[in-house]
Amino acid sequence: MLDVVSGQVNATRLVGRKGYLAALRGDLEQLRAGESSTVLIGGEAGVGKSRLIEEFCGSLEEQVIIGHCLELGEEGLPYAPFADALRQLVHRDGRAVLDGMDHEFARLLPALGSAEGGDRRRGRFFDVVAALFERVSEPRPLVLVLEDLHWADRSTRDLLDFLVRGARLPRVLLLGTYRSDELHRGHPLRPYLAELDRVRGVRRFELERLDHDDIAEMLAQLLGPGLKPAVVDDIAERTQGNPFFIEQLTVGDSAAGVIPANLRDLLLTRVDALNEVAQKIVRVAAVGGTRFGHLLLSRVCENDQLETVLRELVTLQLVIPDAEDGYVFRHALVREAVYEDLLPGERTRLHARYAQVIEAEPRLVPAGRAAAELSHHWLAARNDRKALLSAKHAADEAARRHAYAEQAGLLERVLELWERVEDCGFGYADLLEETAIASIQAGFDKRGLKLTRAALAELDHDREPLRAARLLLRRAKLLRNAGSSNGIPELRRAQALLGQVADARERVQLTADVVQILLCEHDQGSAVVAREVLAEAGGLGDLAINVAAQFAVGETTAGRLPIAETLPAKQALADRARAAGDLPALAQALVSVSDGLFGVGRYQDSADAAAEGVSYADRSGVSRTSGITLLANHAEALLALGRWEEADAQLARSARHDPPGIRSLPWLTLRAQLLQARGDAGAELLTSRALAFLSKPFLPSQPRLVLLNLRILAALRLDDPQELKAATQAGLEDSEIAQQPRYGWPLLAGAAEAAQRLADPELIDRVRHASTSVPCRYPAEHAYAAQTTAILEGGRHRWLDAVAAWRSDGQHYPLALALLGLASAEAEGGDRAAAISAVSEAISIAKALGASELTLSAETLARRIGRRSGPDPGSLTSREREVLGLVDSGRSNNQIAQTLYISPKTVSVHVSRIIAKLEVSNRGEAAATARRLGLLN
Repeated sequence: MLDVVSGQVNATRLVGRKGYLAALRGDLEQLRAGESSTVLIGGEAGVGKSRLIEEFCGSLEEQVIIGHCLELGEEGLPYAPFADALRQLVHRDGRAVLDGMDHEFARLLPALGSAEGGDRRRGRFFDVVAALFERVSEPRPLVLVLEDLHWADRSTRDLLDFLVRGARLPRVLLLGTYRSDELHRGHPLRPYLAELDRVRGVRRFELERLDHDDIAEMLAQLLGPGLKPAVVDDIAERTQGNPFFIEQLTVGDSAAGVIPANLRDLLLTRVDALNEVAQKIVRVAAVGGTRFGHLLLSRVCENDQLETVLRELVTLQLVIPDAEDGYVFRHALVREAVYEDLLPGERTRLHARYAQVIEAEPRLVPAGRAAAELSHHWLAARNDRKALLSAKHAADEAARRHAYAEQAGLLERVLELWERVEDCGFGYADLLEETAIASIQAGFDKRGLKLTRAALAELDHDREPLRAARLLLRRAKLLRNAGSSNGIPELRRAQALLGQVADARERVQLTADVVQILLCEHDQGSAVVAREVLAEAGGLGDLAINVAAQFAVGETTAGRLPIAETLPAKQALADRARAAGDLPALAQALVSVSDGLFGVGRYQDSADAAAEGVSYADRSGVSRTSGITLLANHAEALLALGRWEEADAQLARSARHDPPGIRSLPWLTLRAQLLQARGDAGAELLTSRALAFLSKPFLPSQPRLVLLNLRILAALRLDDPQELKAATQAGLEDSEIAQQPRYGWPLLAGAAEAAQRLADPELIDRVRHASTSVPCRYPAEHAYAAQTTAILEGGRHRWLDAVAAWRSDGQHYPLALALLGLASAEAEGGDRAAAISAVSEAISIAKALGASELTLSAETLARRIGRRSGPDPGSLTSREREVLGLVDSGRSNNQIAQTLYISPKTVSVHVSRIIAKLEVSNRGEAAATARRLGLLN
């Protein structure tokens, strides 16, 4: 659709295309095995087809020739890409490459002489071209790339068809690219591609736009690391994953939402080519948004040519029909460019027209969206009163749907307009409180802090103690999450105000919340209040209040009392919320349930509870609060289960929400440790971001212990003795180690490793002493205790205890670490066979996890004790794994060839490579080894 000119790619590393590259390399394997292959790559303009080809061809040993079609249509230059390819061959090898057939090739390159024969000699000419490519590919296989086949003339298509169907050159890989967004219904390439799809050896695929993670990775290359997720989200929404658009937006002021002039001109090229009526309709549609309904547009336009114009726009693929009786701009940036190009008065008039139509017929927009659409259009039409009232109505609807982020945004609009509209029907203090609560529920903590301060200043605390206490409690939580303070002054003021509240239900609920935090901060006297709250809750006869009070007060003992004692109350609250259909409460309850299940070593149950909670958080608008904690809990359980790829995906989802303050620490610390284990270069950046929280004025004990341990792990990885000693001393000085065994034991294990690495007797004694005061109640705590002892004391039996403890617990990575310690102890004791067995298992686990640093350490130890490296199943290609599976099923080479549509010779080559890579001597041993290594799952 867009005439994108390929230029130098700014992003140095190709992102989001690993699967496509792997598939192309599989095609290359077929080529090397003597099997002809043709691959046709479609995709919209700017999606990166040429960049993919460039990456694929860049490191090939094979010859690569690239020919381009020209934008001259059916009457243009015939055979253009083949002429381009021939010109390169002659330039490289001289006219000798033509083997005396200069006159035959003159129809491609007139400089060679006069062409003979015309169409009646075309068959002869096709044979000569095929013979040329076959001859050129004899010394080395040839990759022939034909770019922009959507511009190919009839002759080019016919010659390509002959090479694919007739010649079937065994040492030539044909790669063709085309723009799928150019293939309107009457385009000649459409039926041609459909015919080629039926030809054996031809594969066609569509290059998709980049997903959100790929966009973030690309932007990190273009703009540097540490980019705000909000910026990534904005660019992702505007570009919809088109790499060319992403690069172009990074040239301009992307944060300000400005489209660079050259990109805007490019985006408007096709629109400017439309007739005046069509251009007018496109402008009207652009005011309606990226997605617009047919009936709504027809009411606003009142143009009898609308359907004709829409058919033209669909044919040109400027817009695409959707399933809701409407249309969507194929590229959001095209819509944005058209909208920006409107005259100010034209824009105001069209917005007013949209508002009038929707006001008269609300059914023309999706259910529940009329008020929000009206507010948007009335605001742009400069009707403040109608914009305010419709925004407030829309905010109320958003609250009923638990769409808190949308509600907060709409209420901010109401706040902006409030002073400009007289007698709007509600007070400023009420509006401030409502906006503050919506902002907090949406996870907009910074804004929540400002709004709670403003709302508290508007309230008479003595006359409205309940409202004031509620706001003070929320403000205290915000201050704690920001790391600004412990919120104690606000909490004590709230507690005092709650004494004036007559409503027992409200008083008990809020007091339980207040006491929960005060107890965590060891506030004297709060234990007495906690008992009073529990007693009063029990006397109310309300199960929900009673469970909530038990839960809130019980949470204060997290890590201090056995989890098994608090877990039933948490599960009861979750069951109650589930029965009542209270999704926000259920999501919050499942945060605690999944955390408790993890603590007792029920990792799969923890993962299931967290995954369930994530869905409720998404549906109830708390994705940025409870949701991000649930994602981190889910990831933590998946890490324990050894499902690192899935865990990383959950952590990436959590990061995309850009959680504020201390809420970001769960995903930051988990992903930093994951990247450390993988040896990823990004580990250092994430680790430094996380450790920066240690300098905050306030940090709760749980995340503080996690960060202190992370600091030790980072220092161990960097092998910096000075920092390692400082990190270990800081960790051992924390007073909460014994009160938080779930987090204290990992810290002690890290400190033990550091003390031994430093060979520091004083630190070793401090770790040994600290270990005696930390409880061991659950499998992971016992395993960490055994590991700490093994590190400090050494010896085969202690490492056997650590390995047994980790097997009992079930976590994969710590088990591999313990096995490595055992292997070293067995080697020192002279039992080489036991050492090899332990290190082999450690290597197997580490490779399965992708823990590169542990793999390296284990393989180093393996070489030291004389273990063979063994087969490397990771070197098998996807095609080789496919063949291996068929070998295991007992099929012959001929049967495999028929199943996979390749030649028996190619199968034979694959089988030979499989046998070599698995270091076996025959097919039977290869199948047995594959089953042992789990390669056939």
